[in-house]
Amino acid sequence: MPEVAIVAACQRRRAGGSPTAVLDDAPLTDAERCRIPTELGTSHAVFLRASGIEHGRPSFTLRFFTATGELPACGHGTVAALALLAEREGADDYRAVLRTTHRSFDGRAVRDSGGLMASFDPGPVSLRHARGPELEAIADGIGLAKEAVAGDAVVASNGRPRLLLPVRSRAVLAGLVPDVTLLRGVCDRFGLLGCFAYSPPDRHGRAAARMFAPSIGVPEDVANANSTACLAAHAAGSGTDRLTVDMGDHLGCPATITATVHHDGLERRILVGAQATVTRTVAY
Repeated sequence: MPEVAIVAACQRRRAGGSPTAVLDDAPLTDAERCRIPTELGTSHAVFLRASGIEHGRPSFTLRFFTATGELPACGHGTVAALALLAEREGADDYRAVLRTTHRSFDGRAVRDSGGLMASFDPGPVSLRHARGPELEAIADGIGLAKEAVAGDAVVASNGRPRLLLPVRSRAVLAGLVPDVTLLRGVCDRFGLLGCFAYSPPDRHGRAAARMFAPSIGVPEDVANANSTACLAAHAAGSGTDRLTVDMGDHLGCPATITATVHHDGLERRILVGAQATVTRTVAY
């Protein structure tokens, strides 16, 4: 029986976070992999496979599953994987090369005041303005009145497209009551992963967000690092290079993700980071 670590990923002040199952890869069918999140009460499961040494660092291939299937990437799953690898190594500053279905990238986990801060580059982000029909349909699906939209909505992708939808305030965000069935149908129709609704960042770059992704079996995500990276790419166009995004409060699991944009000439590189703790291990 494989041993599964449950990692609280993207915590806020060492509390809360998104419970994520992380385990070494095993000869399981995809259907068996999809059962693990449901049976263990996590939104995602991450499978690790050691793949040697690359650039002098250990290399691992990651696969991500929800109850409905495999994902090409998962930000908080990557944070969880880095935390577990660092704990296994017993390192205060752990670095590895990580591979997904589409890319390889560097990951790091640094021990800080008894916890771990994991960070990685989620890759390039593409942005386009949201079209009227998809914006209106998504807003209806999450119960958002037209007058509560606070700016330009965009479709962003660093693996799969999702709608970034600004709302007027944190109070409006907290009051959203999505129709999960309607929203899933809309997202499927327009080929979207889900809707990342967020309050405009304040002058310090702090914002709140909720991620609704019923099309992948996650009605609401506790934390979503890849969507935070997408928002950072969008916000960089208006001069904001560092974001701190609070999530999970509506679910009773406070989570926080940071995203920093680094400029290298015309190139922009995003680094996301979050705290994580291995909370327990179970035999599955």
